[in-house]
Amino acid sequence: MNAPTATELPVVVIGAGPVGLAAAAHLLDQGVEPLVLEAGRAAGAAVREWSHVRLFSTWGEVVDPAAEKLLAPTGWTRPDPAAYPSGGDWADLYLQPLADVLGDRVRTGVTVTGVSRTGRDRIVDADRERQPFVVHLTHADGREERLFARAVVDASGTWATPGPAGGSGLPALGEKVAAHRIAYRVPDLKDPAVRARYAGGRTAVIGSGASAFTALALLADLAESDDGAGTKGVWILRRGISGSTFGGGEADQLPARGALGLAAKAAVDAGHADAVTGFRTEAIEPDADGRLVLVGEDGRRLDPVDEVIVLTGFRPDLSFLGELRLGLDERLQAPVALAPLIDPNQHSCGTVYPHGHRELSHPEPGVYLVGMKSYGRAPTFLAMTGYEQVRSVAAAIAGDIESADRVELTLPETGVCGGAGLFDAPDPQQADGGCCAPAPQLVQLAAPAAPAAAGAAAEQDPAGGCCGS
Repeated sequence: MNAPTATELPVVVIGAGPVGLAAAAHLLDQGVEPLVLEAGRAAGAAVREWSHVRLFSTWGEVVDPAAEKLLAPTGWTRPDPAAYPSGGDWADLYLQPLADVLGDRVRTGVTVTGVSRTGRDRIVDADRERQPFVVHLTHADGREERLFARAVVDASGTWATPGPAGGSGLPALGEKVAAHRIAYRVPDLKDPAVRARYAGGRTAVIGSGASAFTALALLADLAESDDGAGTKGVWILRRGISGSTFGGGEADQLPARGALGLAAKAAVDAGHADAVTGFRTEAIEPDADGRLVLVGEDGRRLDPVDEVIVLTGFRPDLSFLGELRLGLDERLQAPVALAPLIDPNQHSCGTVYPHGHRELSHPEPGVYLVGMKSYGRAPTFLAMTGYEQVRSVAAAIAGDIESADRVELTLPETGVCGGAGLFDAPDPQQADGGCCAPAPQLVQLAAPAAPAAAGAAAEQDPAGGCCGS
């Protein structure tokens, strides 16, 4: 049986999250038929798993313009643009209505297991670009199916592949065995069963981003509640404490994001969490009581903890794209043209330039990784970035290159100077290691600084400096 010609085929969009659904809206706006494939049972399945977490972006920043245009005839109105939705709000009040409008163009409960060119594996050149894409998928009941597509937009995100606790990028020795005491998501402490798991215990939080800030602040709130006496956090940092450890504070152009870092600092300053710096986890071992002991690459053994929350970022799942010719940066696993714009080893002030189809293109024409997945392992993604990506990609697929090349977004700055990778680099002027990786130690910060002062400190850090003020 011959495959249909490309002009008769839809664009397959993998993932019915915020960016995937926005991609479908933009494709329709361009007169191109989309087909969205979602592994979860409902649109926004990944977002629903962190429904208890509040976004640091407002409603005005997380609703895509093309999606809003599609929703308008249904009587849908955007919530207060200045309000901050939770993940649950985002899914229920925006993503699900959008999926409902798209109707049969969104299929849930189907997992994409492979993408290729029809009749061509990755080594075959002959007539390759004229062949439509073939997409293999598996239904929830185990049935397999094959679809054809004129283009493929992978917006599947990175939620299903969190980073491990190990400091070398590999799971720590014993991490898998200790899985019953390890979580890789911010816990929902409003859930009675989850709350009981952490209340009164000692919990290690591994990570240095917004998720880690959130977890520390939640544990501090639990410690101050009637049922949380004795709750203690241990914040595991692979680097040292600096002016930018807690984010941009009031210098952050997304105020709620800046507030997360200040809440984490308050948790440490109040004694609800201790910060252990310069610690790279090598092993996780049970003690005689079944609690967990974190062992560092330098041989240190921390006091036992009851639970571990690993928040070390996420990684793209590239396994089902193995027959496509992708051009990915060897470090970030992001498209090669995009990687220099988002590389945390290089960026000094948290600015990521808006980008579109050209930066997202691959040696395999017609394939685009968008949204969180396009960033690979870089941690600086914002929803509005993804919306601009898919606007440009949809225009390119439709042949409207003028629109595809136009930049229609200005991104906010973080107020943070120094990329994540810079903090791990030794200072060549220091014989003992580096300014950003001091000798490992347990740090108890001084009395909380006023928020304005914290923001000013971040702003005063010179762009060429190694650490924050």
